[in-house]
Amino acid sequence: MTIHAQALLFDNDGTLVSSLLSVQRCWTRWAEEYGITAEEFARVELHGRPAAEIAADLLPAAVVPQAVARIEDLEVEDVPNGGVHLLPGTVDFLAALPAERWAVVTSATRRLAEARLGAVGILPKTLVAADDITRGKPDPEPYLLAARTLGVDPAHCVVFEDAPAGLRAGRAAGMTTVALATTHRADELTADLVVEDLSALSALVTDAGVEISVRP
Repeated sequence: MTIHAQALLFDNDGTLVSSLLSVQRCWTRWAEEYGITAEEFARVELHGRPAAEIAADLLPAAVVPQAVARIEDLEVEDVPNGGVHLLPGTVDFLAALPAERWAVVTSATRRLAEARLGAVGILPKTLVAADDITRGKPDPEPYLLAARTLGVDPAHCVVFEDAPAGLRAGRAAGMTTVALATTHRADELTADLVVEDLSALSALVTDAGVEISVRP
């Protein structure tokens, strides 16, 4: 199977890097500080959504801004503590792409995203973060903004995601979706293509764009 694209849009956490242990540490501490029970926490969808939306599901509106600032501080401070590492295939796959052909589209704030990406040496030319949008994934707004920033028709973009919310956002934006089974089982992911991680794929740059293929 070969997918043709003019732009490639990558989620960050769970797609390019893993921050699961950091997320677990920080959000557990955050929930304890705000008196949120494990049962309450378990009812909320966490992965792939902006912190502001998660906090709004769990806390009174008046507390949300302070609570969002607190979780951002906790997560940024945790980055040097082994809070992030590269996922298989990330370096080689991105190295094959011209800088103007790809973007990172994350539900994290710009401050947190830049901290995590910088820790592993990824410096995207284009980054769409939670600060840049009004509606987070699964709304298509983040991916549509990335396509607009790169000057590419959404129909010619490919989204790489590990979370159902992000895949729904990509589909809603009218983009081709590639799911990575790094944080969810493959049978939990709905996409045009499902692979284990980026090491399963190769990218060939042509005059027409980029050809994405599954490695034999």
